[in-house]
Amino acid sequence: MTTPIVIAHRGASGHRPEHTLAAYRLALELGADFIEPDLVATRDGVLVARHENALAVVDDAGSVIEATTDVASHPEFAERLVRKVDGRGLRGWFTEDFTLEELKTLRAIERLPALRSTEFDGCFEIPTLEEILELVIAAGEARGRPAGVYPETKYPSYFSSLGLQLEEPLVAALERFRFGGPDSPAFIQSFETSNLRRISKMTRIPLVQLIADRGSPQDLHLAGDPRTFRDLATGRELAEIASYAQAIGPSKHLIVPRTDSDSLGAQTSLVRDAHSAGLLVHAWTFRDENVFLPLEFRRKGELLGDAEKECGLFLSLGIDGLFSDYPATAIAARDRVVNSP
Repeated sequence: MTTPIVIAHRGASGHRPEHTLAAYRLALELGADFIEPDLVATRDGVLVARHENALAVVDDAGSVIEATTDVASHPEFAERLVRKVDGRGLRGWFTEDFTLEELKTLRAIERLPALRSTEFDGCFEIPTLEEILELVIAAGEARGRPAGVYPETKYPSYFSSLGLQLEEPLVAALERFRFGGPDSPAFIQSFETSNLRRISKMTRIPLVQLIADRGSPQDLHLAGDPRTFRDLATGRELAEIASYAQAIGPSKHLIVPRTDSDSLGAQTSLVRDAHSAGLLVHAWTFRDENVFLPLEFRRKGELLGDAEKECGLFLSLGIDGLFSDYPATAIAARDRVVNSP
């Protein structure tokens, strides 16, 4: 059995504000094999790490309803509050309306303050891709084994429509920092298909087709292609994915669905089908909080449940890696499954 990899989802995002150098550094110190930066572009074309291009989102009354930065508290950027007509209709502040210099004046905050500590709010900058790659290399040298990077291109069709391509600068940076080979500790992932096809012609870095349990890839939607993510998780489509990618990154609900009572359903054939197509399977997302766990692994009256058992279950089903907000939990589960007789 090849040892499954643990990918720190947005860094050790259960412990530090997501997509900060502190979150990535802690994840690698905890032993994660890879850290996962989601990449978006600034107005001046620099790739930075944010899960969304939205820095903060507000409702029609002007109240912040979700944020990963303190941009709403910066009066100098009040006029940047806009509504984006990009298929999502969000009102807020967006990376593509800020230069890197302006973004560096903001500070990260916890995205899930009702569930996680806010003690580090205001402490950390928004990192650039180059800063992340420098950190990964240094962390690998410090711990004596390679540290990996697993970037995702976010909304590539949307950014391309603005003239802010993500693919070329991403591949160039990875090559420059010597992550460009097929055996280097790197993957590139996307929920869209056409940009992965383009990237496959630009680099030998392994590519990962992300597959959600609902909706459809934005590029297919824009092209009038009726295929959904669930369609991509079928045998014929998996074979097509294997023509340009080396792995899939499916929602864990496509592997073991939830029932109406939020308990675990029956395993699907996705892992077996993907392996038959020659694809690795890296499932997402594993989190320790009860609210994210199936009924079987929740601990009544507590914030955190038995996430190690959930990770262990999916690893026992043959997945090749998993994304976790709490990499230490995933590593403990991985070690238990790998070392079990």
